[in-house]
Amino acid sequence: MYELKVVNRFAAAHQLKMVTEKCENLHGHNWKVELFVAGEKLQDSGVLMDFGIIKKRLGAIIDSLDHKFLNELPAFADANPSSETIARYIADAFTERIEPGEGIFVSRVHVWESDDACAAYWPPR
Repeated sequence: MYELKVVNRFAAAHQLKMVTEKCENLHGHNWKVELFVAGEKLQDSGVLMDFGIIKKRLGAIIDSLDHKFLNELPAFADANPSSETIARYIADAFTERIEPGEGIFVSRVHVWESDDACAAYWPPR
């Protein structure tokens, strides 16, 4: 099994409901996203997948979050826009962009809201 990691960043605001009072206030983060994709078979070129393709697809997802108030996005209409749900959203959105036959899957996503706090999501296979 091979695993690749691509990192991207975005800035966005959110409000969390039903958590500590401090986090219920409108606030923002400079988020860091680590997307991991995995697969068992390398392409004839000796790579699992071109990093540029992964970065482009992840970049499109990140662009939809960057400089937004996350609570107002349809993706979080029924969910608190927490680090955990953002990680799940990114995993699901990237999975939708994987083309049949590419031989990869999202193995996990880490979403950092600060230098010392992150959430990880492992999508079911």
